[in-house]
Amino acid sequence: MAHSSAATVPRWLKLAFTLWILIWAPSYVVLLGAQNFFWLCNVASFLLLAALWSEQRTLMSMQWLAVALVGSLWSLDVATAALTGTHLIGGTEYMFDPEHPPMARAMSLYHVVLPLVAGMGVAKLGYSRRALLWQTVLTWIMLPMTYLFTEAERNINWVQGPFGQPQDTLDPLLYLFLLTLVWPLVVYLPVHLLMIGWQRWRRLR
Repeated sequence: MAHSSAATVPRWLKLAFTLWILIWAPSYVVLLGAQNFFWLCNVASFLLLAALWSEQRTLMSMQWLAVALVGSLWSLDVATAALTGTHLIGGTEYMFDPEHPPMARAMSLYHVVLPLVAGMGVAKLGYSRRALLWQTVLTWIMLPMTYLFTEAERNINWVQGPFGQPQDTLDPLLYLFLLTLVWPLVVYLPVHLLMIGWQRWRRLR
């Protein structure tokens, strides 16, 4: 469904995010290597840039699903670890690893910003219910590709084990299959249901 001509994303947001991508993407290649772009949040960064300029509602909504919960939990885990030394969730230990490039750790703070940018986009363009289906399909493509084409020790997208830690309880392919099922249910579906409820509430006001 096309968005209204009045519902446009601010140009300043498009330009600012474009500038960020132009700085962030080549820096990550140098600091961490191209494999790092297999992370779903990094894929979301590029697709969010496309969504900002195309103002395509479904694509924008997909990125909202991709980063809303993940970015919020990432920020919570980093903040809690910084204040208490304890990771509530896990997966952000690299932010406190002195062997991880300091610049890469600083640039990882984009996890805080992505939900804000995607949220502004959805607020302008509206939420598309088709986003859940297409973001799930994208995830079902990316997780097996991550397993096949990235180094196991990097555990990108947790394809080798949950919360950044390798697992040996399950057969690796069985674990990967379960991950492809669980990810959309745990990460995307709660946000999708929240947005559906928000849409209904707005219609009833």
